[in-house]
Amino acid sequence: MRRSIATVCVSGTLDDKLTAAASAGFDGIELFENDLVVSPWSPVEVRSRCADLGLTIDLYQPFRDLDSLDDGHFRKSLDRARRKFDVMAQLGVDTVLVCSSVAPDAVNDDDLLAAQLAALADRAADHGMRIAYEALAWGRHVSTWDRSWEIVRRADHPALGLCLDSFHVLSREVSPDPIAGITPGKIFFLQLADAPHLRMDVLQWSRHHRLFPGQGAFDLPGFVRLVLAAGYDGPLSLEVFNDVFRQADPTRTAVDAMRSLVALEDQLTIAGYDGSRTALRALPPAPDLTGHAFTEFAVDGRSGPELRTALRGLGFLHTGQHRTKPVELWEQHSCRVILNSAVTATGPAAISAFAVTSVDPAAALARAEALRAPAHPNVREPGEAELAAITAPDGTQVFVTGPANPWRADFLPTGAKAGGWTAGEPEADDAKAGAGLLAVDHLGLAQPFDHFDEAGLFYHSVLGLDHLAAEEYAAPFGLMRSRAVADPARRVRVALTVSLLRRGEWAPAVSDPQHVAFATADLLATAEALDLPALPVPDNYYDDLAARFALDAGFVATLRKHGILYDRDANGGELLHLYTPVIGGRVFFEIVERRAGYDRFGEPNAPVRMAAQRHRRLTGT
Repeated sequence: MRRSIATVCVSGTLDDKLTAAASAGFDGIELFENDLVVSPWSPVEVRSRCADLGLTIDLYQPFRDLDSLDDGHFRKSLDRARRKFDVMAQLGVDTVLVCSSVAPDAVNDDDLLAAQLAALADRAADHGMRIAYEALAWGRHVSTWDRSWEIVRRADHPALGLCLDSFHVLSREVSPDPIAGITPGKIFFLQLADAPHLRMDVLQWSRHHRLFPGQGAFDLPGFVRLVLAAGYDGPLSLEVFNDVFRQADPTRTAVDAMRSLVALEDQLTIAGYDGSRTALRALPPAPDLTGHAFTEFAVDGRSGPELRTALRGLGFLHTGQHRTKPVELWEQHSCRVILNSAVTATGPAAISAFAVTSVDPAAALARAEALRAPAHPNVREPGEAELAAITAPDGTQVFVTGPANPWRADFLPTGAKAGGWTAGEPEADDAKAGAGLLAVDHLGLAQPFDHFDEAGLFYHSVLGLDHLAAEEYAAPFGLMRSRAVADPARRVRVALTVSLLRRGEWAPAVSDPQHVAFATADLLATAEALDLPALPVPDNYYDDLAARFALDAGFVATLRKHGILYDRDANGGELLHLYTPVIGGRVFFEIVERRAGYDRFGEPNAPVRMAAQRHRRLTGT
């Protein structure tokens, strides 16, 4: 099936939008009328530019408020439509989107409305064109897909069909299931948009909060299957109104849009004559991830020593030095941290890269390529391990390596052993070392405001991580949103966070903080073994904790002693976790112990941690 995108989805001038759509690989566009009105190009020039870029114009939209109880008004609408048909002929597009009316004089009689649409369809047919009628979710009288279909059915005109928009259908309470029974050939156009579930005015919800498929909460695969079952064979087209997308880099937005469609198509199947079902466009399978291989921090002359001190305090050993680069390997059991001093500018420490292990790295990279996230090889000397990195939306490099971790041979041993291993030697799993840190539990990555939804789709589609939870909480500097993703076996977890509004002039000194959370089997024992002060937590927190969870006083006293925070889920699972202060200007560490299947990230404690870190930074206590 062809892929199309509405020009309203991206920012810029019409040329910016067309160029972005073509570079992302779209086959066609929906031309939003306002984009033509403000363009210096004539309709013929727009048509020529699209042809040069390999784009078709699949839909012209929107035509508003056609129907009317006032016959004179309706006749004026027909004259207005004739003028639009002339423009469409110059553009080379044969289908126009007609929205259900929101005007005070809109028709509320199905037979009269069908007659007026048929009259418009007559005129469209005379010009070799078609009318795609759409029920706006906030239409004055026609606001659901089933009523729009009943009107089109009554009109019974070959030049009149439906436009089904997933937002308008799925934001209302009318079941979409009967869509599969629509007469074949009567769905003229399909528009796709995802969205979070929100309780608000549907018009505002639509205009400001639409998302690309896979970024929201709608069941778009199920919806598209119903449309395909009705015989639809037109383009899959995106129509997304979103405040962020409409002011972001159009090329980047278009790539994000294409990724969403590719991932959606992988979830759709078509039936064969023999009863088999195959994916519409199958992707290489999502990688079977087996864990975190390493986390890399970019450091400079100031932040590097601070992180070294912190790692020693956490029980890590400096086990390897890269053969050709100023890069250090620090380890404790299967926790591996790389400090990379090969930076060209000074600044706070940052998670510049991380690596995950997979049983089939090549397939994982092939999937990334198909999802418009091509990998690029690392810079290496002869004989060094070849690693390919995928770039995440925030610029973090994501490596996929085999379970044998061949990259470790690039490090010369320092003589220090971690978990019984010396660089260049086989791993040993039976030796004790450090403070009891066993593995990476998760990474916490704050995202730039404009790329939060893009990041969620990236980790879900490219790495195959499932969405676990989305939370909003009040932090000291405004509302925060978190989105957690993980593989099914919970061997790779990533927690994404973002401030819900752009920061003003007054804001925390630490922007976009990042952290690595390490797992331990016994946090109380680990806390005793640490040679690094944990982040101090206010006494008020523990007084409230005892009241909320009815915890034993002795247990609360132990938590208070070590600065350990606590959470419990609805199923009785428990989380014990502690944090370090911010280190190197931007990063910190967390140590977690999960009990009885706890599967969240301690989100209720995030504001406590943020306030405590700021207090520590300002006062040193």
